Amino acid sequence: MEPTLMTPAHRAVFFDRDGVVNVSPGAGYVTTWDAFHFSPGVIDALRLCKEKGYLTVLVTSQQGVGKGVMSQADLDNIHARMQAALHQENATFDGIYSCTHLAGTCTCRKPSAEMIHNAVKDLHIDTAHSLLIGDHDRDIQMAHNAGIPITIRIRGEKEITVPATTTLDSTTELQAALAQLL
Repeated sequence: MEPTLMTPAHRAVFFDRDGVVNVSPGAGYVTTWDAFHFSPGVIDALRLCKEKGYLTVLVTSQQGVGKGVMSQADLDNIHARMQAALHQENATFDGIYSCTHLAGTCTCRKPSAEMIHNAVKDLHIDTAHSLLIGDHDRDIQMAHNAGIPITIRIRGEKEITVPATTTLDSTTELQAALAQLL
């Protein structure tokens, strides 16, 4: 069913995957469920978003598929198992959007806002009342490109050149930060 002008838009929290939802694989890729490990505190943060009435949306670049390191079926399996684990915690994602292309070969790769625009269309999201959590400049820039005003960066080893609204040292601080922002 298509939303009408009378349908209120949803608020959403957009999450990057590697380095936010799950522990970063470093320079490699998470290619199996056994290699996927939820980041500390992220399940509680997802649950809080749900309790506050926000949709939760995963936006992730998974170039490993484009490189042939893993298949689309491998990625789908990881996401299905992730969702099943989150379901047990009442914290599932309302949408999952992935760019699996090689850099420079598509229009959806971060920092493009295309994945967010697709979620906005599919889930009727109001970006002006949404926020994004990421760990790279490209995540924060994607939020800016999509008109998302609030961004949370999880600090890592990466150089920071694109400012975020809030920067946290780790995902263990997410729930407290979200409790103040939502």
